[in-house]
Amino acid sequence: MADSTELQVRTSIHAGGEWRAAVSGATREILDPADALPFAVVAEGDEKDADLAVAAARRAFDEGPWPHTPAAERAALLRRVAGLLVRDREELGLLESRDAGKTVEEGRVDIDCVADAFRYFADLVAGEAPGRVVDAGSADVHSVVVHEPVGVCAMITPWNYPLLQASWKIAPALAAGNTFVVKPSEITPLTTVALVDLLIEAGLPTGVANIVTGPGHTVGARLAEHPDVDLVSFTGGLASGTKVAQAAAPGVKKVALELGGKNPNVVFADACATEEGFDTAVDQALNAAFIHSGQVCSAGARLIVEESVRDRFVAELARRAGRIRLGRGTADGVECGPLVSGQQRDKIEAYVASALEEGAVLRSGGKRPEPSADRPEAGYFYEPTVLDHCHRGMRVVREEVFGPVLTVETFRTEDEAVALANDTEYGLAGAVWTADAGRARRVAGRLRHGTVWINDFHPYLPQAEWGGFGKSGVGRELGPAGLAEYRETKHVYQNLAPKPVRWFAG
Repeated sequence: MADSTELQVRTSIHAGGEWRAAVSGATREILDPADALPFAVVAEGDEKDADLAVAAARRAFDEGPWPHTPAAERAALLRRVAGLLVRDREELGLLESRDAGKTVEEGRVDIDCVADAFRYFADLVAGEAPGRVVDAGSADVHSVVVHEPVGVCAMITPWNYPLLQASWKIAPALAAGNTFVVKPSEITPLTTVALVDLLIEAGLPTGVANIVTGPGHTVGARLAEHPDVDLVSFTGGLASGTKVAQAAAPGVKKVALELGGKNPNVVFADACATEEGFDTAVDQALNAAFIHSGQVCSAGARLIVEESVRDRFVAELARRAGRIRLGRGTADGVECGPLVSGQQRDKIEAYVASALEEGAVLRSGGKRPEPSADRPEAGYFYEPTVLDHCHRGMRVVREEVFGPVLTVETFRTEDEAVALANDTEYGLAGAVWTADAGRARRVAGRLRHGTVWINDFHPYLPQAEWGGFGKSGVGRELGPAGLAEYRETKHVYQNLAPKPVRWFAG
């Protein structure tokens, strides 16, 4: 892997089996957020590149073998891809770290999860029955419901988990027999480009996998509106997701949107009744808020803690947040990397300033750290921040900050805790901490969020659907429902002994 002074130049657009430069010849430098220095150069595509990629995917779907390849063979290819991901784990984990700013260990875990996703969807389709027989009430009729691929899928993925989010779309799309064009975030495209290389190495037919690197307002917008695209899957912010849905609407395309979150982490006093319980709840609150510098759609950015334990809980939380080791994600001992860009850091600083103006109390962080050997001054670092005495009227509580900022609210009763947790326009994820099993089930049942963790935070299972309520999006990823997003359902009714029906005279 080259160091920061060596630019890796990549022809990062792949269409119809060919790696090439952008039609316009434009390129983009990819910056390492730890020092703001370029370490790679990729093609900067536009609408023309998107059109070429869609045309290749359309030909591969209409004329190529992949949609008709037996499920067992598609599954075998997905398993080969998983094996290649394991083979390249170290290189890909390091690349994810330098591209997105996360620690190398987080990058390695991401690659493990990507391989798991490919294996899961391989197993899911390999063991399926060819169709569901429907009893038509007659021995002369054979009726069956079958699933077919949607067609050409456009996938627009975010910058925070570049390869993981791409895999949640690509693996089920391929398992179902589709072709696709993926547009990774223009600032973190490198591991998705590498994945397309692995798909080709695994033997995927020409034209099935296509990638266009470039901005959302050109490439992404064109993919969403393109008449030859049958499905659009988008993960990102609410504003961009709304534009994607509007662009896709005239073509009545299938649309899957995984958007923002403002996720509550509800801690009842009884969860902290023992020293072990207290330490676990604090530790998990830190993990919920500050993994990948809080740049996670499911981050537990709202701590909602019972009033009787609030002072002790927040004091320990702030103490430990202040000891989190910030630095370059590739450095030994670093626990939290930089934000992805200077623009993102500016946004975080503005949110913290507005919170303080509105009455929040700063318990830790709230500023850029002092530079060090592992923390270059030019890097986009920001200290993990705990804001106490927050309330629902504050922007920092209502809006998705997407950074290392944890707000603290308090409650006295179970009903109040549920009301606070549900008082958001989003509904992606949430958690409840309690030693009372009955309360855990009650509160989890009342939370209006797509995923609810009890006495845990952040784990996901490939076989469990992932999605949200409210403005957190529509559609599901992972699990059987994630596969269903990339399929159409067909009912085949065969009359084995046709006879005239004589509805009309003649």
